[in-house]
Amino acid sequence: MTRSDFKFFFPFRVRYSEIDGQKVVFNAHYLTYYDTAITEFFRVLRYDYAGQVKADGTDFHTVRTVVEYKAPIFFDQEIEVGVRAARLGRSSLTFALAILPRGAETILATGEVVWVNTDQATRKSAVIPAALREVLRRHEGPGLTEA
Repeated sequence: MTRSDFKFFFPFRVRYSEIDGQKVVFNAHYLTYYDTAITEFFRVLRYDYAGQVKADGTDFHTVRTVVEYKAPIFFDQEIEVGVRAARLGRSSLTFALAILPRGAETILATGEVVWVNTDQATRKSAVIPAALREVLRRHEGPGLTEA
C-alpha cells in the first residue's frame, strides 16, 4: 500500500490524551482515526449518509476491523489518514486505510474496515443503495472491486 493508492486524506494532530505510557498513540485510537476519516470521506463525496438511513431504514454495521501497526506515532505528530472504498459487495463495503506522516510517503499503519448494510427493523443484511454505489464508482474508478 502506498500514498498513491488514495485520493482522499484527512489530517490529524496527535493529542496528548491519545498517547499511552510508552508515549506513542494508544492502539484503540487508530480505529477512532479510521472512523473519523471515513465520516469525512463521505462528507467530501457529498453523500447524505444520514438521509439514506432515514429514507430506506437501513444502516451500516461494522463487522470487521483490522489495524496493522508499522511504526510508532507520537504526541503532536501531524498525520493523515488515507481512505478508499476498496470492495463493494451486495451488502458489504470494505474500506482500505493508511496512516502516514503529513505530506510523507512512509506508511505508519494500515487498516481495513468492513461494513454491512442492514435493515434496521429485521437486522438482516440489505442491498447497498444504488445511489451510494454510483457515488463510490465515480470516486474510486477502476480501483473499486465489485463482487
